[in-house]
Amino acid sequence: MMQLAAEASTSNTVLVVAALLGIATVVLLITWLKVHPFLALILGSAVLGLVAGLGAAKTVDSFAKGVGSTVGSVGLLIALGAMIGGLLADSGGADEIVETIVGRTSSRALPWAMAGAAALIGIPLFFEVGVVLLVPIVLLVATRTDVPLLRLGIPALAGLSVLHGFVPPHPGPLVAISALNADLGLTLALGLLLAIPTVIIAGSVFGSFISRYVSARPPILVARGEVVELGAAQAEDDLGNPNSVATPASRRDAGRGGGPGVAGGGDVPTGDRRRRPGFAPTVLTVLLPVILMLARAVGELLLDKGNNVRDVLDVLGNPVVALLIGTIVAMLTLGAASGMSRGRVSDAVGGALPPISGIVLIVAAGGGFKQTLVDAGVGNVIADAAEGAHLSTLVLGWLVAVGIRLATGSATVATITAAGIVTPLAAALDRPQVALLVLAIGAGSVFFSHVNDAGFWLVKEYFGMTVGETIKSWSVMETIISVVGLIGVLLLNLLL
Repeated sequence: MMQLAAEASTSNTVLVVAALLGIATVVLLITWLKVHPFLALILGSAVLGLVAGLGAAKTVDSFAKGVGSTVGSVGLLIALGAMIGGLLADSGGADEIVETIVGRTSSRALPWAMAGAAALIGIPLFFEVGVVLLVPIVLLVATRTDVPLLRLGIPALAGLSVLHGFVPPHPGPLVAISALNADLGLTLALGLLLAIPTVIIAGSVFGSFISRYVSARPPILVARGEVVELGAAQAEDDLGNPNSVATPASRRDAGRGGGPGVAGGGDVPTGDRRRRPGFAPTVLTVLLPVILMLARAVGELLLDKGNNVRDVLDVLGNPVVALLIGTIVAMLTLGAASGMSRGRVSDAVGGALPPISGIVLIVAAGGGFKQTLVDAGVGNVIADAAEGAHLSTLVLGWLVAVGIRLATGSATVATITAAGIVTPLAAALDRPQVALLVLAIGAGSVFFSHVNDAGFWLVKEYFGMTVGETIKSWSVMETIISVVGLIGVLLLNLLL
């Protein structure tokens, strides 16, 4: 008996060492050697599998299985979400949402309006694209109303960041939902519920406070609504790659419409686009997939199996179907209705795909890394350790994501890795708790953005702040989002 216990202890130690070496390989390759995260995750999986004793063939099989399942469940959703985001940006719909909300708001309520507008357009848009769309408008509004820039900028950034970390169809939440077999509709509903107080506290409340102590000094050309080069610190995306939306030469994904107050609107063929889509149709289009997925979740809660209405909602609220419907509707309400030709609509839809190809590959490699962790048995070891330490599963998921986030600077890599590590823990949780675990990981993935995070430099350069000022404002805001998100998750856990 003692011999068996000793052998089990030795085996567990080897698995923990294998996990640490695999994660360390990913972290060092990304941060030190500047290897692309896609390759870093492949190599990290190889180290993990071989050290854990899976053997070369089993390691390759596990990784391939994880890649295939992740692409099938997540890649399609990311692509469809990006298409809606591309149409929203190219048609001028995003500009219409922001300017309508801001234009009908008093100066005192502007921070709240900016946070709401950012959260709304942040549903289909990736964080970096949202920043490029919103910042010029924030700068112009701040100049015209004489409101401190960060009092408007922090709420806008908070709205984008919270949606990026908490709410599908963003890549991080989708990967965690897939890895943990969480209910997407329930996670979406709880994520939106959690996002409201988080955006208020980290955005409007903190923005009003920090704007008294930090003064942003944006480049003069940007302040006039024109985009300039970001300078010495080239912006990168969340995964550490050069960010194509950061420079004026490549802003097509950030709004070719170029309406009033929008920086750097690209050239539009004469007679092709004559008007922006209306505010109400644009909002309804953005929210349509969300409404369909939420309706499915409500139907599962309130209607019996076999009910005809529930069967219809199950189909329409399927994430792929909901986003496909949203894409088709967007082609009509954002594309054709705004005067875009069929060719331009096709360009907007197709043009949204190349920028996300790297993200899809990284997410797929992350799925392979996750599957290697699972097949090696690392998750079971961590589950046993967490049970022995009486540590909350939700807190553990958050802590793991925080550690990877601080080390790599990537919220997506943090979410992928943390979801893989805590996957076995989800088996013992009920549906609401699994959804909350997804949100806890998402909250941890945005903790304290600093100098190894590309978003840090993007915000610093756009707002003309020093490194210290960016830490006091942006980094603290991200930390508030993370901590408030965890507190919200724990409170919801008590209520559900």
